[in-house]
Formats: sequence, structure tokens, C-alpha cells
Amino acid sequence: MGRILEAYRIPVVPWRVVPTPTAAARAARGIGGSVALKAVAPTLLHKSDAGGVRLGLHDPRAAQVAAAEIRDRVQSAGHAVEGFLVQAMVPTGVEMFVGVVHDGVFGPVVACGAGGTAVELLHDVQVRIAPLADADADAEEMIRSLTTFPLLDGYRGAPKADVAGLEDVLLRVSALVDAHHEIAEMDLNPVMVGPDGAVVVDARIRIESPTRRLPLAARLRG
Repeated sequence: MGRILEAYRIPVVPWRVVPTPTAAARAARGIGGSVALKAVAPTLLHKSDAGGVRLGLHDPRAAQVAAAEIRDRVQSAGHAVEGFLVQAMVPTGVEMFVGVVHDGVFGPVVACGAGGTAVELLHDVQVRIAPLADADADAEEMIRSLTTFPLLDGYRGAPKADVAGLEDVLLRVSALVDAHHEIAEMDLNPVMVGPDGAVVVDARIRIESPTRRLPLAARLRG
């Protein structure tokens, strides 16, 4: 999954997918520094709800112990654990959501909004039909129309986030789904946006057999 994002130069935090707690320790050593650890379980959508996430692990032994604990907790919640995602910890920033859903009439629709664990609570989202029109202008309008945009713009003295970096992610996601009709759904959440750029921390992509897509002008007429 990360490789298709990287192919479109969508920034992704350094990561490894491994099968066992012992391999998680090796991956943590290879990435270096502080890492996050997440369960890989196909039926688990909200990892933190089932104890499937550990953050700020500073050494390989801690990663190995945490992986074993995560496996036990997630399996106790009724989900089969296929492995573990080991990622470098990213600097703090504003958590955003970038996604795609395939509409039966309009085709792929790109969404951007407030992200993180509160994404379903806030419902602060803007959507556009892919591919995004007018390039940067369309992406900029999406972001600046959000109720939570002030968080990106230095709210209460916080450092201003790299809005242009988030716009670039939107444009690259738009190009990706416009080129690959088999992508039925994509969730990039969170996309961490800080002063020095935007980076994808977690991603989910659902693939289906592609259907015939109408030209953009026909889709806009609905």
C-alpha cells in the first residue's frame, strides 16, 4: 500500500510491515529512533479502539514486548492479527484526513477534512470530483473552506502548517485515483501537517474490479 503512494511521490512516514514481535524489534532497530507500532488485521478498522496501537517506543526490546501485547489484545477482541506495522514517529502537527470514495454517478470523489480519531465526530469535510479542476486553486479552496482551517493557519499562536504540502497531497491523490480505476476507496488518516510538510501516517485502500467511467464533463452533468 505504501509503495503505490510512494510511486506518486505522496510522502509516507518510514515504515516496515513484519510478521512477528521478534521481527518488529528488528524493524525498530533498522528505522532507528522512536517508533510507533500498529496491528495489521484486515477486519480491524479502528486500531486504537482494540488496543492495536502503541506510540513512542524507544528501543527494539520495547517494540517486541509491545507487539506481543498488541497481538493478544487484538485477538481477544476477535480479530486475526497478520503482522505489525512499524513506523518512525513523526513530529506533532495538525491531523488531517484525505480520502477517496467511488460514487456510482460521479465516479471517484476526493475528500479532505479534519482527521485523527475525531474524524467521525467532527464531520468537517470538503469533497470534489476527481480529477481536481484548476489544479492548485481547487485544492486550496477545499482546504480553506474547512471549519478547522484556522488550526492549519497558526491558531492561537501555533506555528503555521505547510498548507501547500497538504494541497500537493490532494493533487497527487487525485492523479492516482484518476489513473487507477480499480481503487474504490482510499483513507489516508491521519495526514500529519506541520510547518515542514505533510506526511501520511496511516492508509487504507480498497480495490474492486474497475467499471467503465464516463468522461468528466458527463459526470459533472450528473
